[in-house]
Amino acid sequence: MKEVLMVADAVAKEKGITKEVVLEAMQEAIQKAARTKYGHENDIRAKIDSKTGDVNLYLYREVMASEEDILDSHKQMTLEEAKEEDKNIKAGEFLIEELPPIEFGRIAAQTAKQVITQKVREAEREKQYEEYKDKVGEVINGTVKRVDYGNITVDLGKAEAVLRREDSIPREYFKNGDRIRAYIYDVKQEIKGPQIFLSRTCPEFLASLFAQEVPEIYERVIEIKAIARDPGSRAKVAIISHDSSIDPVGACVGMKGSRVQTIVSELQGEKIDIMIWESDIASFVIKALSPAKISKVVVDEEEGEVDVVTPEDQLSLAIGRRGQNVRLASKLTGVNINLMTEEEEEAKAKEHMQEMLSILMTALDIDDVFARLLITEGFADLEDIAYCEINELLDIEGLDADTELAEELQTRAKKYLSEKEDALSKELESLKIADDLQELNAFDLEGLVLLGKADVKTLDDLADLSSDELVEIIGEKLSLSKANDIIMKAREHWFK
Repeated sequence: MKEVLMVADAVAKEKGITKEVVLEAMQEAIQKAARTKYGHENDIRAKIDSKTGDVNLYLYREVMASEEDILDSHKQMTLEEAKEEDKNIKAGEFLIEELPPIEFGRIAAQTAKQVITQKVREAEREKQYEEYKDKVGEVINGTVKRVDYGNITVDLGKAEAVLRREDSIPREYFKNGDRIRAYIYDVKQEIKGPQIFLSRTCPEFLASLFAQEVPEIYERVIEIKAIARDPGSRAKVAIISHDSSIDPVGACVGMKGSRVQTIVSELQGEKIDIMIWESDIASFVIKALSPAKISKVVVDEEEGEVDVVTPEDQLSLAIGRRGQNVRLASKLTGVNINLMTEEEEEAKAKEHMQEMLSILMTALDIDDVFARLLITEGFADLEDIAYCEINELLDIEGLDADTELAEELQTRAKKYLSEKEDALSKELESLKIADDLQELNAFDLEGLVLLGKADVKTLDDLADLSSDELVEIIGEKLSLSKANDIIMKAREHWFK
């Protein structure tokens, strides 16, 4: 039976899998054919000797202690029956009987062939999966095999990959036989085999192209800290050099722009802005909004927002065509950027000041001059006044270390806040806000009342809102990014 081993060797070499896998497939095929002859109800197993190629068939029957334990009379037998053939056998063991070899008829041979083919195909797929799952994060070259409705099947040589329409650069065109370069971002094991997913639009693809073209990035002398892309149109790349003697931007651009131009050509003319990364978020935002000139930057770290003020003639440049420049700058820096002109910023500041003055004058029963003094000294909120150390108020120029007046200001502030909280609690009770919305702990009393008045009274009501709608209800004190986080948290129970 040496020919069995020769066939196994030939198939293993052709398919690039181990000989053991092929022999296992052959054993399974022979077992299936034998069960067709001797009965599918029997436990028949085949064994191929890996050295001689001899094929043997065996009938296995499990030995049970008594008649009551037998569930399948074809595959099991009593200990008493088993001892008639083997006196030393014990319950729980198998009585193994060798069967005569079978002659493969046409149907049996065809069945065996199908089993072997299926097993070998499964082994090939497993090998492909093991090979390519470790290549996630690499850029590969392939050949376009076919294009279906914008989805491209790419021949990688040993496997096929998919470049879906949404992962392709807009307006780029490939036809059968074209060479293509893409980034492997995912490999999944599915029933029909490993699915290898490619992308030409992800930021990682651009980073990998830079690593291929710029030796300093490949050697980690220069590090890419952040990338924001509008695929096929524009990209912003923030870099930093770990060697002070190397100009990172110059290294990435190359002599006469040779390095960056190669990447631009690969990305269908995508313009690339390269800038130095900054740890200071305000400085980073200014660079990210280039080429627009910025007058002022105000960072709200708690909300993850930045207010950026520009001269009137620079606003459109900062926004960019269809908002591209500010959108990419926001992605690059990881903060929400609010753009406004100097005039708008001045008007906003005046409005905010007037609101603060009105609250302080009403709550503390003081005049405009005193209210402005408090704000100038950093006491813009009633909470600041109500719960600060008394010495902080006594340090204000104009109070003249008047302890009685300072204590009176704190008393009035606490009284106003207490009365406001009581009023909001009563209003909240009358609005009948559901417990699940209150237990979200995303809003204070005032926020819950505003939601209730807008007929948002349950967690599902909140989850149905868009970020813009939530900001419109709560007001400008809630940022768009914070609103988005709250809504996603409210939707968590849907996904469970």
